Amino acid sequence: MKEMYGYIRVSTKDQCEERQIIAMHEFGVSDRDIYMDKLSGKNFERPQYKRLLRRLHPGDVMVVKSIDRLGRSYTEIQEQWRVITKKKKADIVVLDMPLLDTRQKGKDLTGTFIADLVLQILCYVAQVERENIRQRQAEGIAAAKARGVRFGREKKPIPDDFYPLWTQYQQGSITARAAAKELGVVHSTFLKWGKYFEN
Repeated sequence: MKEMYGYIRVSTKDQCEERQIIAMHEFGVSDRDIYMDKLSGKNFERPQYKRLLRRLHPGDVMVVKSIDRLGRSYTEIQEQWRVITKKKKADIVVLDMPLLDTRQKGKDLTGTFIADLVLQILCYVAQVERENIRQRQAEGIAAAKARGVRFGREKKPIPDDFYPLWTQYQQGSITARAAAKELGVVHSTFLKWGKYFEN
């Protein structure tokens, strides 16, 4: 007998899963067949997702509200899609995107074919957008540098009272932390200034 399971994911414990649960109920998924992770979507190392995957049998249906609830990485989503539909021979239904529904229409493979095609297009668009964002960032940084904009924190000038304290530190009469405290900096900055002084 074919079973229908729902998968819900929220990124943090503070996020509300209510909308996803309502959508599952409206689609006919019972509470006992809903699996929920309160974890990031950066990968598929999620306990409830893994439990659901183990339960899936050929002909079963896995329901998610939207594709981003499955995960954030389209490369990994494609791989999991392949595992579910090809290896497990189960179906996937994405409620917010009716074209992402692999359930076969009649005896042909139209549903699976269209869903796979739409997923490929989504992955391509996501990849292109990531590349465009990186390119825009690089162009923006280059333009800002050309205008004389400096990135990173300004280097703190070495104060005049550093030199006697550095001499005391080298003679062993004061610790780096104590000297740094007198100068109002962290001890790593004090030691870094000392390297400049030695050079």
